[in-house]
Amino acid sequence: MEERGGRAGGFRKNTVDRLLHLHFRDARTRVNADAQLLMAELLKVFVREAAARAARQAQAEDLEKVDTEQLEKVLPQLVCSCGPELHGSRIWM
Repeated sequence: MEERGGRAGGFRKNTVDRLLHLHFRDARTRVNADAQLLMAELLKVFVREAAARAARQAQAEDLEKVDTEQLEKVLPQLVCSCGPELHGSRIWM
């Protein structure tokens, strides 16, 4: 994970911090630099995977260009792509 010029994993630190703070109950919660870098790396992986899947979807539809429609088709796969072994755990309860 790399950090360059106020950016973590290609995302601005402020952007990562804002995304994390959307889900905090206490506005005073702080995020340390390591957590920001890790979250930025996860975001980078998510965005790359979304782009790759959308490109494959466009190819399957014989399209030369990826549009929002292809991205919308693959997003549910990304959000719900946890393994079946987790469905019986307390995470889903």
